Amino acid sequence: MKKSLFSFSTNRALILAVTLMLAMGACKSKKKVAETAPPPAPVEKVEETPPPAPPAPAPEEVMAGNLENAFNQIAAAGNASIANKSVEETLRMFSNQETPVLIVIHEENGIKDYDEPTTIRKYLEYLKDTKKNLNYISDLRLDANGKVSELELRRK
Repeated sequence: MKKSLFSFSTNRALILAVTLMLAMGACKSKKKVAETAPPPAPVEKVEETPPPAPPAPAPEEVMAGNLENAFNQIAAAGNASIANKSVEETLRMFSNQETPVLIVIHEENGIKDYDEPTTIRKYLEYLKDTKKNLNYISDLRLDANGKVSELELRRK
């Protein structure tokens, strides 16, 4: 009888061990399933519109920049021949050599006081002789051909 008790307990121990192992294995697999996060919800791609392109500069602004550069070149010319060449190139930007140049010397309440009117040729010769560009372009008018027909300057 003792033999059957012992075998019964061994069988019982084996069954209990197998059951425990299955239970432990089942718990681990459930944990893995529970620990695995669900895939993230698909994110809708929002197309970003690029910022609007800066507006193209007005022809007057482009011409003003070109004239400022030309005036500075004439004033900084190393010798008379270079200055004369720059003067001739700059005169091509104007409708004619007699284009009026007005220099504002004072402004109050929207009323402008001008220095004696001059022409663009005289003003460019002045820049060439003094080698100083003391004015900046405050206003200019273009004709139908895109050339300057009137120029207004102010002191820097």
